Amino acid sequence: MAVKKQFTSFQDMLQSSPRPVLVDFYATWCGPCQMMATILDQVSGALGERLQVVKIDTDRYPQLASLYQVQGLPTLVLFKQGQPVHRIEGVQPATQLIQQLSGLL
Repeated sequence: MAVKKQFTSFQDMLQSSPRPVLVDFYATWCGPCQMMATILDQVSGALGERLQVVKIDTDRYPQLASLYQVQGLPTLVLFKQGQPVHRIEGVQPATQLIQQLSGLL
């Protein structure tokens, strides 16, 4: 499950995480993004010890969406040691996401 946390900067949050971080760039008005919430709960349950899931509302943080070239929602970006290493766009089943991410962790 994704948890709400405060951080001084996005980069600080990425750098301070001991695990890879999967960032879900979403918007509250986005229907497919709402579908991803349940899917990401399943992914987090399966990979929770190996992965941290973070949600970023692109309406509240448009500069982050622009920086990481988020053009469609939902967009998932996997970060390792503060650097983006994999990108997934659109809704995908939990089993497919878990399989993809497992190979990258």
